[in-house]
Amino acid sequence: MSISKRFAELEHIRSALNEADADPGRIVMERMLSATEAEIAGRRTILAGTNNYLGLTFEPGILEASHQALREQGSGTTGSRMANGSFASHVALERSFAEFYEVPAAMIFSTGYQANLGILTGLLRAGDKVVIDAHSHASIYDGCRLSGADFFPFRHNDPEDLRKRLRRLGDDARGALVVTEGLYSMLGDIAPLAELLEVTEEFGAYLMVDEAHSLGVYGEQGRGVAEAAGILDRVDFITGTFSKSLGSMGGFCVSRHEQLNLLRYGSRPYIFTASSSPANIAAAHWALDHVRSHPELREKLWSNVAQLYSGLKDLGFRLGSAPSPVVAVRVDSHDEAARIWNELLASGVYVNLVVPPASPDGASLLRCSVSAGHSPEQIETIVAAFGEAISRTAFAGACCSG
Repeated sequence: MSISKRFAELEHIRSALNEADADPGRIVMERMLSATEAEIAGRRTILAGTNNYLGLTFEPGILEASHQALREQGSGTTGSRMANGSFASHVALERSFAEFYEVPAAMIFSTGYQANLGILTGLLRAGDKVVIDAHSHASIYDGCRLSGADFFPFRHNDPEDLRKRLRRLGDDARGALVVTEGLYSMLGDIAPLAELLEVTEEFGAYLMVDEAHSLGVYGEQGRGVAEAAGILDRVDFITGTFSKSLGSMGGFCVSRHEQLNLLRYGSRPYIFTASSSPANIAAAHWALDHVRSHPELREKLWSNVAQLYSGLKDLGFRLGSAPSPVVAVRVDSHDEAARIWNELLASGVYVNLVVPPASPDGASLLRCSVSAGHSPEQIETIVAAFGEAISRTAFAGACCSG
């Protein structure tokens, strides 16, 4: 295919979004007002689609930590750690992640996407076998493709289908890698990690869990769904991001295998990418310490989750999963999803419009991410805006159960 044909394909996608008035790329936050509000099109807007689960981005402590790092260490690292060396702050943050998860090894990356890319391409080679949840994030699919390994999706959150996939691998199942997520970002459902681990161990495979959306949210200490499931010490590799609950930018992997550190010599995304800036590292480190010492943040988050979930359910909306920090409203029609999304924007509420191919199973979603930073009044406003939006549409049945 020529480049001009590819441009034509992309232009068709953009035009279709514009015709439906459903292009999320047109949204510009002209001024950030807080962790939960911004000005969009000159209107004060509640942010209910930014994955800022703990609402830390405007905390005085995180800002001061970033400012101090900027003043003392400069604006950037200008190269990779293998080329330019590590800053002391990189090493210190890795040590804190290892202590937090009580494991011997941790690596940090410049983004969460790169963490998955770096671990998968560092661990796997052509001919290796990987079995991944069908709803896995693009970074997991891309990491598998780039590694050259043979990878096979199993039915979403289905331990029995995982067992069938591993059984079909025969002797190759031993030493294979199984990849899942903790909290799935589109529908807000959590993986049955204990059951998936049981199947993985039955075949002598390794388990990798992406806790990008569950770090700081699940578990007694906020270490994710694996901690909540009571299997944290048996998971082989855990990846995640700084860009959600930690309010910064970057990614990480921790492992109960000390040999994780060997990937510094074989992970191309780690070797050939500039390391995270001092300000981002300082923000993430402050936030990680804050997560450890302030469990009340999770309590506030879950209180807000309950309020939003019950409010939308009472209005008759069909929701994507049990209560979680991702509350997804299912809409049958793509056009109707776009219409409601624009109604919400006009009412001063920003949520995520998710349509295929980004959404699972061809669904059209209005995706809300709840924050500990939301006030009860803001949650009430979000629920009211949904109610007003659906009352103004001619297709109320498209997203409501009654």
